[in-house]
Amino acid sequence: MKKILLTSFQTWMPHQTSNSSDDLLARVQEETFSDRELIFLRNLPVDTEKASQKAIALLQEISCDRIVCCGMAESRQVLTVESNARRGKECLKTAIALPTLVSQLNTTQISHDAGQFVCEGLYFKILDYLLRLPSSCLGLFVHVPVLTPENETEILEDFKKLLSLV
Repeated sequence: MKKILLTSFQTWMPHQTSNSSDDLLARVQEETFSDRELIFLRNLPVDTEKASQKAIALLQEISCDRIVCCGMAESRQVLTVESNARRGKECLKTAIALPTLVSQLNTTQISHDAGQFVCEGLYFKILDYLLRLPSSCLGLFVHVPVLTPENETEILEDFKKLLSLV
């Protein structure tokens, strides 16, 4: 049984009543997965150092196969999986085969721009940490659009399928 650590963020703008990444994880937390053990680290602070410290501290405590970090992307319409994270001129890529992954999903797309904000900062630090481990834990970042009554079911289904495939 694969063990997956899932993270989400708090809101960061006054107009936000919730963070769609955390809304999605709240819905996933209500689901049952027979072939996956899900561990949740929800509502990370919107601060790269603090969020990274909390996520890496939990990774050091548990042994997991995957970490899937989630963040809100208000301007996007579908789930997007991030191929890489940059810090300055350095670029780290996920080891997960994203073309194969998204080919099995209904609406999820690959993004090559994690946003140059706390999402990308966390993703970079997680990928950097995983590179230093002798384990085979792999990392992925998923951007979640604002959830609406029109898109919520489709996004939830794609995300659940993503979790069964990673």
